[in-house]
Amino acid sequence: MAHRRPNLNKAIRALIRDIAAKMSEFSHVRASRIVVIAGEARRASRGTVKPLCFRGGRSTDRTGRRKPIIRIKGKRMLYCITLRPLFFRSSTPKGRIETVMHELFHMSRRFDGTLHAGRRHSVLGKDFPRRLQPLVRRYLKQCPKEVLEPFAYSGEVKVLQWLERPGPAYVPGTRGVRKVYSEEQLYYGIIRMVTRKRPRLARPQRKERVEKVRVH
Repeated sequence: MAHRRPNLNKAIRALIRDIAAKMSEFSHVRASRIVVIAGEARRASRGTVKPLCFRGGRSTDRTGRRKPIIRIKGKRMLYCITLRPLFFRSSTPKGRIETVMHELFHMSRRFDGTLHAGRRHSVLGKDFPRRLQPLVRRYLKQCPKEVLEPFAYSGEVKVLQWLERPGPAYVPGTRGVRKVYSEEQLYYGIIRMVTRKRPRLARPQRKERVEKVRVH
């Protein structure tokens, strides 16, 4: 019987739902309105989040630019989280969960397809990890084993990727630009997860017994 590769998207949806249920700081988050994909390298980042609406949850801005619409199973997505290669190839289970929480932390409390203005790296600077880390530690203490386990997996998994990646906001009337993206522009790709383990502490070396020699 052929080995079935785990569906990482399913594991991430379960994680986001559990975070939203257990953490009041993320109670506004809806996993069903977030599309998660695997993407290409972007410097040393492990993940990024893209807002799919303009300010106020609008599809267009004052200049007439329009955000591409992403619909999965008929439901419009408000955010797109892209997981980068380092998430898969150079992370620990807890580090992967922190990456997901990091991207959720950027989302507006209104959960309207925009980012939180006060939670940008450019605003918080060094305070960003100081604000996020206590939340990560608190969640990990109550994270169920069945939710954590998929992020400790080593081997091939399947995860959504773009066949055709949505571009930046476009001007209505522009030719050759797709307006709506759906399952037809997505596919399940195969990615190998390589999970780093915490280095074991070296055992103290036993001191060699020195026999006392009596001098006659």
